Amino acid sequence: MKNKTSVVPREGEAQPSRCADNSAFKQQRLPAWKPQLTIASVLSSFFLTGAFCLTVGVCLVLSANSVREIQIDYSDKCSDCSKLRENSSNWNKECHCSINFTLKEDILGDVFMYYGLQNFYQNHRRYVKSRSDAQLLGRNVNIQRSYCAPFSTYRNGTPMAPCGAIANSMFNDTIDLFYNYKSSVIQVPLLKTGNSWWTDKNVKFRNPESYNLSSAFAGTARPPYWQKPVYLLDEEDERNNGYVNDDFIIWMRVSAFATFRNLYRRLRRVQRFAEGLPAGNYTFQISYNFPVTRFKGRKHVILSTVVWSGGSNPFLGIAYLVSGTAATLAGFVITGIHLKLRKKKTYFQKQ
Repeated sequence: MKNKTSVVPREGEAQPSRCADNSAFKQQRLPAWKPQLTIASVLSSFFLTGAFCLTVGVCLVLSANSVREIQIDYSDKCSDCSKLRENSSNWNKECHCSINFTLKEDILGDVFMYYGLQNFYQNHRRYVKSRSDAQLLGRNVNIQRSYCAPFSTYRNGTPMAPCGAIANSMFNDTIDLFYNYKSSVIQVPLLKTGNSWWTDKNVKFRNPESYNLSSAFAGTARPPYWQKPVYLLDEEDERNNGYVNDDFIIWMRVSAFATFRNLYRRLRRVQRFAEGLPAGNYTFQISYNFPVTRFKGRKHVILSTVVWSGGSNPFLGIAYLVSGTAATLAGFVITGIHLKLRKKKTYFQKQ
């Protein structure tokens, strides 16, 4: 083995310097902005921030309060149907209920219909992962290797389409709105397409390629809690059928909270409803299919308008008001501390 030898500089030779190069970058002499924080600049920043947040908060709260919204809980009003749905063997039995309500004033503009669920936890880790994105893109995949289990295949090996717990628990109540005008009953025209995100409809969801949907899904079966196969979700519109059905796409975007609402329909502004929903008596005709009793849930149907800031949710406006109030109070506290210290300084200078 060779011994390692260190090089020792000879007497009189200059040792190599370990200092950094004498450059502006390495010696930190580059020009930089060094703000001098004075009491005037600090106080002005606090008060300006507070004024801005308070102004935006007031505008957002007023905007949210201007939203017209009607929310009806039909969990108890359809109690007979609810009891029927407690027994899973009654899945093929239809049950309908009606809910009457009155609009005292016109709801002008675009009107949106939502269904709301309470105490339904979609944010569980296994529930969120229980899906096959490759299958939803129309690919021929082996779903047994996905996270869909136990909702992947039946005992005889037939794959479910779509698979997973999210798809299996899809909200499947049917809600129609009727306007009671004098002695006649007019069905309110509602739009069931154009409600999902463009990226979901055109990028994340695709039907298998075939000359028709029934052959595309040949060899598959509906999920256990579904009443009909996926290729019959909308028999009237092929562009809204199968995996690209708007109701299905919206349901597959899970919520982070146990109480949430999903867009169900939009008002089609034609004829008598061109300006919105006129005041009068209305009826919700509901085909009750989605059970909520076992997990102590509630179901709502909501009619709402929207404004430039969104729907009826004052949280953002309240957050701005709290932030603006905190910044303004901090400004006053700093002003008081500054005046107190300045008085002490003046007193000691006179001494």
